[in-house]
Formats: sequence, C-alpha cells, structure tokens
Amino acid sequence: MNHDKACSISRRSVLQSALGFGTLALNGIIAAEKHVLPDGQPHFTPKAKRVIWLFMRGGVSHMESFDPKPELNKFAGKSIGETPYKSVLDPSKIRKLRIPIKGDANGHTRTKIFPMQTGFKKYGQSGIEVSDWFPHIGSCIDDIAVIRSMWTSDNNHGAQVQFHSGRHFLDPRVPTIGAWINYGLGSLSDNLPQFINIGPRFFDKKDAHYLGPAYEAVNLKIDPENPLDYAKPGGGMTAADQRKNLELTNKLNRLAAEQYPLDPVIEARIKSYELAYRMQTAVPDALDFKQESAETQKLYGLDQQETRAFGQQLLAARRFSERGVRFIQIMHGDGAAGAWDNHSGLKKGHTKLSRQVDLPTAGLLKDLNQRGLLKDTIVVFATEFGRTPGSQGADGRDHHSFGFSVWMAGGGIKGGMTNGATDEMGYHAVEDPHYVTDVHATINHLMGIDPHKLEVPGHKRLEKDFGHPIREIIA
Repeated sequence: MNHDKACSISRRSVLQSALGFGTLALNGIIAAEKHVLPDGQPHFTPKAKRVIWLFMRGGVSHMESFDPKPELNKFAGKSIGETPYKSVLDPSKIRKLRIPIKGDANGHTRTKIFPMQTGFKKYGQSGIEVSDWFPHIGSCIDDIAVIRSMWTSDNNHGAQVQFHSGRHFLDPRVPTIGAWINYGLGSLSDNLPQFINIGPRFFDKKDAHYLGPAYEAVNLKIDPENPLDYAKPGGGMTAADQRKNLELTNKLNRLAAEQYPLDPVIEARIKSYELAYRMQTAVPDALDFKQESAETQKLYGLDQQETRAFGQQLLAARRFSERGVRFIQIMHGDGAAGAWDNHSGLKKGHTKLSRQVDLPTAGLLKDLNQRGLLKDTIVVFATEFGRTPGSQGADGRDHHSFGFSVWMAGGGIKGGMTNGATDEMGYHAVEDPHYVTDVHATINHLMGIDPHKLEVPGHKRLEKDFGHPIREIIA
C-alpha cells in the first residue's frame, strides 16, 4: 500500500469528520496559492501593536461633530450662491465622483444653507472645539488627532467599502485594512484570532477577498453563552470527543510533516483548526464582563440603557486587545445604509446616536490610558463621508464626500491637534486633503508595516491603494 496515499486519506477523513469541512472546502485549503507568506515580523520598529477600529455607518455630519462651521448659522436659509463662498460650487473645484446608480438622488447639490443643529465647546489644553453631542469624547481631546480633510470618490454607501479597502464600490473587491494587518503581522495570541468583528458588518460583509478565508474577520456576538455560531460541538459530539479528534488530526499532521514535508501555506491553515477549538474557551472568557469592576462597567455606560450595547462592544474590544487580538473592528448603526444616514430629522437622529457612542468611546480611551494600553493601541473613529452644508428637505443633510472628519488616538498618534481643513461652508477639503488610504497608510506605518512588501502574485495593487502616512499627526 502506498504510504503517502494512506497518510493523505487519513488526514482528509479526520479533518472532514472531526472539523466538519466538506471535500470542496478542504481541497480549497490544500490547493492554496504557493507564494511565500509574510514571516509575521514588522518591517521596521512599530509604535503600535493593535488597532481598535470604530466605524459609524451612514455618514456622520462633520459640521455637527468635529468641524464647526459658524458661517452656516450666519447665512442659514440663503443659497450658497448668495454668500461670499459661492465659489465652492465652481465645477473646477468639484472632485469627480463615480456614481454607481444612474440618476441616483443621493449627492445632488443642496444649495439652501442649513444651520448647525448643535453648539460647540473648546476642550482640553489644546482648546479644540467639539460639538455638544460629543462632550465625553471632547474630554479626551488632548489624546486625539482630528483629521478634518478626508474625501472619497463615492457619494453613496458603497463608500463604506471604499473607506475600508481604498477601492470604489464599482471596482473589483480588494482586502480591507484589517485583513492586511491580519495577513502581514504574526499572532500575539495562541488562543484568539488576530482579526475580529464585533456587531453588525458593513456594506460588503467581507474583508480578506483574494488573501483567502484564513484572513477574514471572525464575527462575534456580545453573548458569553454563544458568542460564535460554531462555538459548541454539534452533531451530538461532546467537547471531549472533539478534543480527541483534534489530537488525532495533529498526530497525523506531524507524521505527514516529518515524512512528507508539506507546503507552509497548508501547515498554516491546518493550525487554524486548533485555534478554532481553543477559541471555544477563550472567547467566552473575554466576554465575561462579570470579571470587571462596577466602576469600569460604568465607565463604558453598561449601567445605562442607551449606552449599554455599544459600551459592551467597546469593553469587549479592550478585553480582546489586552489578550492579543491585533485588529478589532466595530460598526455602529444598523440598517442597510447605516443609522447615521439622516436625510431628514438630522438633529433627532444624531442626538440619539451620539448619546449611544459618546460615553462608551470616551470610556474606552480613558480605560486604555489607565491600563497603559493606549500608548500602543491605535483607536480610529471614522465614517464613510460627511453631510452636505445645504439642507435636504426641511431638516436633513444629504451625503457629502468632498470633505469630512475622522479622528485617531493612541499608538504613536500626536494628540490634541487637528490636521487639514474644509472651507468655511464645510464643502471641500482645502488644506492637506486626505484620501481614505492615508488613514490606512498611517496605521501601517505605526504598526511597522511596509505595504509594498505585502504584494500577492497576480493581484497588483495600485499606488492609491497604499496611501501616504499623515506625518503631521505622528508623534
């Protein structure tokens, strides 16, 4: 009998029966591409070890969050053409958009000026203005760098894909920043995945694409009893049975590796099966908030109904980050487009939503700081675009991709500063404009990654995919 064939059959049969992989899935793993994988080491000395990525789905209004525009109040009710700033509508200044749907109502020019729906206050030693909807984040402003000059080329919610991957929704899908971090850096934990998503997903619901399923985010729910859809052995199999099968699988793997060396890609994928088993214990433990003090739970807003859900997600993010997870992705705003998409009722909608995220987000920053984790943890607070200076209907704002705000903190970021600017109407990014991949490039730089060294054969990346680190905000 051919020993090689027998060994191969044994490994296949055990993998399929013990772990529930079908023949096609297993063949897909074994037929993985044979290029050399990254060695898991940073390309240069990093300033950060991990990223907590907070994304507000739908489009947060920049002029009612982190970029005050008092001229909107001064000229409220007038058209932009009646103001000293009518040049913002000059066609030569309008960035070219790619419209996915012909005749789409989103992104039309809204010329009747809509006043700011909330006030602003200066915070911290830096004196940066933050809106009254985000007072708790304002209290942390000296740890935050606000980037007021972001832009995208998609004025619809496909911009959620663009902000994560750098590519327009009409383009072929490419990996997101979280997947690249997962692909490029080695593991900090033997018991947890390096890339997790907590809560609802964004528009595309995928991250790794051509990098392969091994680099996808693992989706988790805030439920210690059942955080993973596959966390409990099925088919009548007990945990002990599953452990025995995995031990047999590992024994066969070692035998095959010794006598018939395997492709390193295959070995890396098979190791993930053992990780899946260990996650069944490690993930529920990370989500056991009873281990946290009442003071800490209050810091995240777990004692209040309106902040509890997001607060639990952020507390989980901190617990996962200190256990070695590299990239933690959290989306806020349910619904197809995202709850922040307030084409009408902006004041009511943004007031409600900001109350849900403001206290927990500040709690996360303060907790990370107190534990000494903020210095090597990058926190990103982002959205796919801003809102128009002009009104949509009586009390809303439309999508606006020409200029908006995001912020970053921790992990080598210089706090208490702003970078870039929009014009007086909040219409265009006019000072240090940054395409979305500049945020990715800043993260890569702080994590010690040269993205040019992570090329995958057959998938040539464009120069815009790499972006440029925002040097002004790097400490």
